[in-house]
This record gives sequence, structure tokens and C-alpha cells, in this order.
Amino acid sequence: MEELLPKFYEWGATFGIRIIAAIAIIIIGRFVIKIVRNIIVKIMGKRLIEKAIISFTASLINAVLWIFVIMAALSQIGIETTSFIAIIGAAGLAIGFALQGTLSNFAAGLLLILFKPFRVGDAVEAAGIMGAVNNITMFTTTFKSFDNKTIIVPNSQIMSGVITNYTTEGKRRVDFKFGVSYDSDIKKVKEIIRGVMDKHEMVHKDPEPFIRLGELADSSINFTSRCWTDTPNYWTVFFDVTEQVKEEFDKNGISIPFPQMDVHLQNK
Repeated sequence: MEELLPKFYEWGATFGIRIIAAIAIIIIGRFVIKIVRNIIVKIMGKRLIEKAIISFTASLINAVLWIFVIMAALSQIGIETTSFIAIIGAAGLAIGFALQGTLSNFAAGLLLILFKPFRVGDAVEAAGIMGAVNNITMFTTTFKSFDNKTIIVPNSQIMSGVITNYTTEGKRRVDFKFGVSYDSDIKKVKEIIRGVMDKHEMVHKDPEPFIRLGELADSSINFTSRCWTDTPNYWTVFFDVTEQVKEEFDKNGISIPFPQMDVHLQNK
């Protein structure tokens, strides 16, 4: 017994030092994790990312870092961590195959957050959907269609296609195509279209409207007309100018041709 006591004390001292080192790793690791987590939350907050996304990302980072800290503490005590790593790796691989689509949406959600092709409230066209962005999460993006339908789209479908953002730029060009009969006065038609655009308060004066004869079609001559306006006023200008041009054409006797068919009857 007397021979075992020195060995016991030696083992106790060595193991005690390891225990203290492991506790120190956990305490320091906790402090470092908190700092890293706060830094990431602060950076994401400055980028005006939704609180739900910030909270989810912070929790994920917190869990991953704690795994590393616990593994380091166990290793310090002398517990073999290779088997734990192998088990975690195998489990991660199995989960990855099972949730391949979900992980793809998760990765696409991260790309949406980092590159910001659109923000909440923007009017966009993506994945065959056109509407206003209502919410962005890690896995899906919710749109509110212009006829007030809620549409939820997986993020991977959005990132794998073309994204058209109608809100990013402050102004948009409004394109028109007006067709009139061949006997119409070209100069008069151009003056009418230009007059309507000049009088509309939402149409920009710079750059000035563009009106040119663009096509000699089968039954009409078509004028290509363009003007610029602030993005929120796009549809107001489009509908107003279209309606007012038609009214001015009627007042000035300028006809808009429509397809006609002559039917000839023969008596046998």
C-alpha cells in the first residue's frame, strides 16, 4: 500500500493538472465563442439582415464552435477523440445525403444574404415568380404576388436561375408601340405622342422622350416610343400615356387599324 500511494499521488497530480487544463479550455473557449458570436451578429446587423436569420446563424456558429472546444477539452483529459470525430463525420455524411435538397437551399440562402440580389420589399422576378419580396429565410424566400398571393420558393431555385430586380435602380424606361394607319401624317403622330409625354408630370424631361417610326407592318405603321420615370411610377406612366395617346388620336382623326378580313360569296 505504501508503494502504491506515491504512484496514486503522481497520477492524481497529473490527472488534476489535465482536469484544470480542460476546465481552462472550456472557460477560455466560452469567452472566445461569445466574442466571435457577438462580432458576427454585429456585422450581420449592420447589413440589415433579418433578426431571424441573424439568430439562426449565431446559434449555428455557437454550436459548431462548442463542438471544437469540447473535443479539445476531452483530448486534454486524455480521452481518445478520434472515434468521436469518426462518428460525427459518418453522421454528418448520412445527414448530408438525407438532407441534400435542404442543404442546397441552406447554401443558396447564405448566398442570398451575402450577395443581396434583392431585399425585402423589392419587386423582382425570379424562379418564374413575379412579386414583392416578403421574407427571406435560410431555406426559402416568400413573395407576395401583385394579385396578393403568398408564394414560397426554395432558395436553390432562386439562385439557380435569372433574377430580375425592378426596384434596384431609381428610374426605369417605359416602352410603347403605337400603330396607326398608313394614310396618317407621320409628323402629326409624333407631335401628339411627344405632347402627351411632355405634359405628364411623372415623365422625366432628361433624358427626353424618344419617338421614331420603327416599323412598316402589314396593316399599320408602328412608332417606337420611350420615356423615363421614377421606378414607383412605372405603371402609372404606362397606363396614363397609353390612354391619353389614344384620346388624342381620336380627337385628331388618326385611326388605329385592326385586322380585317374580306369575305367574297360566289353563287354557283
